[in-house]
Amino acid sequence: MARRGAAALVLALALLAVAPARVGARGAAVEDPNDDIQETWSLEPSYARREPEPEPFSPPLPAGPGAGERGPRPPQPRPPKKATTKPKKAPKREKLAPQTPRPGKNINRKGMRTKSSEKAASDDHGVPLARDAVREGCPPLGLETLKITDFQLHASTSKRYGLGAHRGRLNIQAGINENDFYDGAWCAGRNDLHQWIEVDARRLTKFTGVITQGRNSLWLSDWVTSYKVMVSNDSHTWVTVKNGSGDMIFEGNSEKEIPVLNELPVPMVARYIRINPQSWFDNGSICMRMEILGCPLPDPNNYYHRRNEMTTTDDLDFKHHNHKEMRQLMKVVNEMCPNITRIYNIGKSHQGLKLYAVEISDHPGEHEVGEPEFHYIAGAHGNEVLGRELMLLLMQFLCQEYLAGNLRIVRLVEETRIHILPSLNPDGYEKAYEGGSELGGWSLGRWTHDGIDINNNFPDLNTLLWEAEDRQNIPRKVPNHYIAIPEWFLSENATVAVETRAVIAWMEKIPFVLGGNLQGGELVVAYPYDMVRSLWKTQEHTPTPDDHVFRWLAYSYASTHRLMTDARRRVCHTEDFQKEDGTVNGASWHTVAGSLNDFSYLHTNCFELSIYVGCDKYPHESELPEEWENNRESLIVFMEQVHRGIKGLVRDSHGKGIPNAVISVEGVNHDIRTASDGDYWRLLNPGEYVVTAKAEGFTSSTKNCMVGYDMGATQCDFTLSKTNLARIREIMEKFRKQPVSLPARRLKLQGRKRRQRG
Repeated sequence: MARRGAAALVLALALLAVAPARVGARGAAVEDPNDDIQETWSLEPSYARREPEPEPFSPPLPAGPGAGERGPRPPQPRPPKKATTKPKKAPKREKLAPQTPRPGKNINRKGMRTKSSEKAASDDHGVPLARDAVREGCPPLGLETLKITDFQLHASTSKRYGLGAHRGRLNIQAGINENDFYDGAWCAGRNDLHQWIEVDARRLTKFTGVITQGRNSLWLSDWVTSYKVMVSNDSHTWVTVKNGSGDMIFEGNSEKEIPVLNELPVPMVARYIRINPQSWFDNGSICMRMEILGCPLPDPNNYYHRRNEMTTTDDLDFKHHNHKEMRQLMKVVNEMCPNITRIYNIGKSHQGLKLYAVEISDHPGEHEVGEPEFHYIAGAHGNEVLGRELMLLLMQFLCQEYLAGNLRIVRLVEETRIHILPSLNPDGYEKAYEGGSELGGWSLGRWTHDGIDINNNFPDLNTLLWEAEDRQNIPRKVPNHYIAIPEWFLSENATVAVETRAVIAWMEKIPFVLGGNLQGGELVVAYPYDMVRSLWKTQEHTPTPDDHVFRWLAYSYASTHRLMTDARRRVCHTEDFQKEDGTVNGASWHTVAGSLNDFSYLHTNCFELSIYVGCDKYPHESELPEEWENNRESLIVFMEQVHRGIKGLVRDSHGKGIPNAVISVEGVNHDIRTASDGDYWRLLNPGEYVVTAKAEGFTSSTKNCMVGYDMGATQCDFTLSKTNLARIREIMEKFRKQPVSLPARRLKLQGRKRRQRG
């Protein structure tokens, strides 16, 4: 990307010049009453300046093997940190100076260290740790994000391949079909005290903590209730973390899904770390998923690691933002680019948080005739945080690049009206934010405050369409597009989230052409239909009439992503999407009734796709620069696809635009309609098409339209003449007369004759 340093410097100085205004209580349920007042925003995080951390403990390696030796077991396991104990703040960004801590705030910790564990840490080594130093932690090594490869995970034994060490990753999912290839944890082949799972960090690393889960399974209950931690520099001689004179026993899980964090009493510097289960659920087996917290030590002589480290040159705010911070960031971007941005909201969440959107266009606030509308939506599931942060990064990036004169971005902004809705479910996000990036588990914050999954909360229009097709009522009684929402869905008693209603009203108001909703937990682009047509099936390829267009749109994102089409990458959980190059038909993956994608296609003109941007729903803050690099080009390329196909105006003989005119393409059983000004956009792949425009009261018009391979929609305008009947009605209305209704007149005469006979 070509950028001018001056514009980036101006934005950076403006961001730093704004005084910090942070959130006092992040879990506040109701929006600030002074919501519309300009708020200041700071790049610096809200946590505080810390005292220097004590030197990490590097135990001397014993002369003999130590893996099998076990010291006396203390009477009580070390208390862990659970997801429900204490909120987690974002970790420190190294380029910013540390600040003074706020009283009573948890800094970058996933859970709370109990007093007993703090005392144990000081007793073990004779030097009490400073309170702030205890809170200092390291980011995850990357078991969940797959940065740690399968070759770096080893175990003593395993029940079968599907329960091998490579499956012992935090939050990994087994799915419905738990089989020999894709199961939900590492499970030891035997239940005894000699089992272990280890991670090879491939470089000296300062290990600071361990997070564990049980086995993900619909049918079985397996988890480890206590364990030891060992470290090594050669994988042969091991040193066990001590508690006084004996080996420290860390308390594990009490159920299989809630992650539990245990911090080491002092950081341990080594290359390998091993978890040795000591006890497990009575009726279960030794099974666990885990993440290791650690800071790789710098090694300038190691070319392998320097070559594989991902960096970004974009000067953006790489951190997690709560709702108020998100709003403040939007305002800063708006102040930097007031001529191309506009902030608005589409409604409120169940808890009263506004659903903010940012419009980016050369004429913000108005629909320009002939200019297509595009949108990105993120955060329908509140715990799928990566999409939300990518949207905030995207709006910063577009502003910076526009100011820097990047011709590609300038053209995109001037020829497209872009809408970005970063957080559709802010209530759910606030729950996930409190839990933190590692301790939220797989589902904390997924649903709205009233327990609704927004992603499948839209009206099921597929069934209405398919039933009408089976009765051959298409298009005589039921159209193949713009299918009306059922009345029951519109009633106040319907189980519909307020966020869902807000999105529907938003999509009905703005003539979107293309949209993407960003989700998490996988790495694939899913296109409609999302619902299977056959009854009693959970998976079945169910294409739309525009299947060839949707396939291209999905591939345009996946092929430009750094990892989606990489045949060498391992699957996130259970599905391998490489056979379709990182894309999938939603219904062939898993059926969903009432999805946003299907609703958008059948009720509006908008072609909507679901973009799953990462295996880790809530990556650590340190992962955001790399995730931005993974997705940046794809986000831009996908927006550019809104200019593929045909576009034009449908006018009457006087040159006035005809709203709600129907645009049909021969051979494609799905129509679209013109906007209020008579303009339309029809996404099509390259080729020659026979296109017809028709409107009530006008004669239809048909012409051939050619779509080329070059970017840019083909202009295909129509002029429609009024029918004779429409002209007669127009003349009668002009002279305040109603057209004669012949059947009514005939009945009136017959009645008069009967009365005369009587």
